[in-house]
Amino acid sequence: MSPRVRFTVLFAVFLTGSLLVSGCANRQLIETPNLYAQAGLDPFQDCPPAFQNNEVEVLYATDRLPEDRRGGGREYGYKRSRSLAYGRAVVEFGEDVPWPVLAENSLKENRDVSLPLNLRQTVQLGRFPETPLPFVKQGNQLVEDPGAVAENERVSRAFQAEVSRRLAQTPQKDAYVFVHGYNNDFQHSVFVIAEIWHFLGRKGIPIAYSWPAGRGRLRGYNYDRESGEFTIHHLKNFLKLLASCPDLERIHLLAHSRGTDVLTSAIRELVIETRAEGKNPHEVFKIADVTLAAPDLDFEVFIQRIAAEKVGLGLGRVTLYVSEEDKAIGLSTWLFFGMKRVGRLAYEDLDQSLRTRLGQIPNAAIVDARVHSGFVGHSYFYSHPAVSSDLILSMGQGRYPGTENGRPLEPVGPNFWRIEKGYPTQ
Repeated sequence: MSPRVRFTVLFAVFLTGSLLVSGCANRQLIETPNLYAQAGLDPFQDCPPAFQNNEVEVLYATDRLPEDRRGGGREYGYKRSRSLAYGRAVVEFGEDVPWPVLAENSLKENRDVSLPLNLRQTVQLGRFPETPLPFVKQGNQLVEDPGAVAENERVSRAFQAEVSRRLAQTPQKDAYVFVHGYNNDFQHSVFVIAEIWHFLGRKGIPIAYSWPAGRGRLRGYNYDRESGEFTIHHLKNFLKLLASCPDLERIHLLAHSRGTDVLTSAIRELVIETRAEGKNPHEVFKIADVTLAAPDLDFEVFIQRIAAEKVGLGLGRVTLYVSEEDKAIGLSTWLFFGMKRVGRLAYEDLDQSLRTRLGQIPNAAIVDARVHSGFVGHSYFYSHPAVSSDLILSMGQGRYPGTENGRPLEPVGPNFWRIEKGYPTQ
């Protein structure tokens, strides 16, 4: 690749990344899913009283480094922290909008009120010791510093107590965890899970796992890829800790773009470790489903590292959302010399052997979203009302694909399905 072409590609990546995070200011609540606007369903009928307001309190975990904010205060930036922090972030839907008005307009295709999103408050509740934990010498051996171990256990107990407190407010003892993608800032990750959880009917608890992405500029993509590698250890520990919460029954995992690499790498290591201990990963980690949206993953690498290790068989349901309309994944394909990315996978890309094997996996599904969602088309999994409807049916209601299961996707091949823009009513 000539220097001129390389510069053009990098500039395009920078431009696309800017578009992916643009619009956070004055960002409106996503479109009402077709499931509600057209099918007439109401997800808020059994909404717990504590959640009947225009705010969403998101529990977050992050290894972003706090930094000074322009105009005063502190915020989580793109730099890395060797310690993981957790806290709460409060997202407001509209300014002083009463709950009945918000609930009513959340079911409409054309709303009567403006519902901009605002990150009202971010409060750090705890911070774990830096990793790796320091060592001290005991006799002839090096062991982890007992003080650091004790502090790690103290923060872990405090986190478990926070999860239990939140679960006490809802009859559904589920956690919905979102892992964001390339060039996304902290606010973006909190906004996305807040919106998704709202349309899930505000049941269970929403969690944002935010890793150090969003440096931007020409070399930002490379930085974010390396930060994705950096965060895997923290994400593994976080998933272990979350699964250890005694009141929690199920964990639903959702990752987007480069976040799919982060999540699948962490899950892969956890599954291998747990199997080596002779335990069932599905039982240990309580993972009900894993959803990979617009995966920015090399297809062949995905096949070898995830499929060949049979990682999916140690989990609940696994769903991949792909789309040929996704320009960001198309650009990533170009950047990596035309290597096929999972996020633009078509049924025709699978040879007969892979088609057969896909059909043999009962808990896996690939969903081709034939929808147009903005110029870049990378956020369709939650911003397009047809695809968000399927996300609700899958992740929120636990439905398997098929009309007979109340999830009327169009079959393309064994465990390969398609969504059109009018789904699920058309």
